[in-house]
Amino acid sequence: IQPFTKKTANRLDDTLVEALESPLLFAISLIGMWISIHNLSYPEQYIKIIDTAYRILITLNATWFFARLASGLISVYWTGIGRAKSNDKQDQRMMPILNRTVIITIWTMGVFTALSNVGVNISALLGTLGIGGIAFALAAQDTIKNVFAAFTILTDKPFSIGDTIRVDSYEGTVIDVGIRSTKIR
Repeated sequence: IQPFTKKTANRLDDTLVEALESPLLFAISLIGMWISIHNLSYPEQYIKIIDTAYRILITLNATWFFARLASGLISVYWTGIGRAKSNDKQDQRMMPILNRTVIITIWTMGVFTALSNVGVNISALLGTLGIGGIAFALAAQDTIKNVFAAFTILTDKPFSIGDTIRVDSYEGTVIDVGIRSTKIR
């Protein structure tokens, strides 16, 4: 399929084929193993364990495909859809943050779906994670504040490299805007 998609001007089909290739090969392997295990005679308990593992693996394989697809779409279309093409350093720095956030979200939903498919009570799990999240948030309060401040600076762009700014008693020219810090001279 790749020789045909390379000839088109559209990059969407290239991204789709690239995202689908590895998960499709893994899915074919899973189907082959499932057919072979069900054609052999094994104890019923063994077959139940295999079916449970198979449901988890199929869900995680679909999650893997969607994560690869989202990552490919973000990398291909980050500067294209609804935005002017830009080589702005801040835009370049936001792409990995957005990419990682989307991938973590997709994998989190995939893991919760896989666990739900095998009978794990997701409500109880989320309640436990909520309590643990509150404890973590209280412990990492300053770090979380800095991450949100960096995200705000990178998205709102109140200043850019070369601007002169004043913070408390310090005044200088912005030489770098990063995720964890902004450097002024």
